[in-house]
Amino acid sequence: MKTVKVVIVEDSRLARNELKELMKSHKQLVLVGEAANVDDGFELIQKEQPDVLFLDINMPEKNGFELLEMLDEVPITIFTTAYDEYAIQSFEYNTLDYLLKPISEERFSVAVQKLMNNLEKEQTSEEKEEKVFNLEKQIFIKDGEKCWLVKIKSITMFEIVGNYTRVFFENNKTLIYKSLTQIENKLPQDVFFRANRQQIININHVKKVVSWFNGKLKIEMISGEEVEISRRQSAVFKEQLSF
Repeated sequence: MKTVKVVIVEDSRLARNELKELMKSHKQLVLVGEAANVDDGFELIQKEQPDVLFLDINMPEKNGFELLEMLDEVPITIFTTAYDEYAIQSFEYNTLDYLLKPISEERFSVAVQKLMNNLEKEQTSEEKEEKVFNLEKQIFIKDGEKCWLVKIKSITMFEIVGNYTRVFFENNKTLIYKSLTQIENKLPQDVFFRANRQQIININHVKKVVSWFNGKLKIEMISGEEVEISRRQSAVFKEQLSF
């Protein structure tokens, strides 16, 4: 039986205890830590790298959404809250599920089944494609009132815009306050390629490659964007893809 590492971030000790009691009926769930606030939760997640996060939304000082924004890679997230007005907003974050307190055993079991199905799909993908696990990781992206949890494999391109980086994914183009170098260091190098000083592309989203001026290459992405690869990087790109 596959074990699933769980972290709980919830300011109410009673609510944490209720979740732990519900978990007892699901032996595959292994609690690796719990936290009562966002900052402690952030440190715990960085240390334990859990498979799933049970996350309260309404907490003092910082809320659950702010925790997601702090993380470079976000585990599968199941929100737990007493406030149903957050339901629609949470699903905009592409969370796996949303549990309204008090949580019944039946409703918790439904969430666990969703979780196991999700993990099974990821495992199947891993078996079919090398290093796909990294690509299955998700990152948090926030643009004003709109928020997403986006799997890395769905991102087409990253592009410098001043002090920000524009992220292209699923017909969206939004800015995050991270440098391109910070992002590049986190990406699987066999899939994401530094095309030039301004842009990193996902080679799995490349539609067409054509020769360009002065030994350069020009890339057309599946989503329609065109990217010019620098002369130096064009040689690297040809070698990497065995052109």
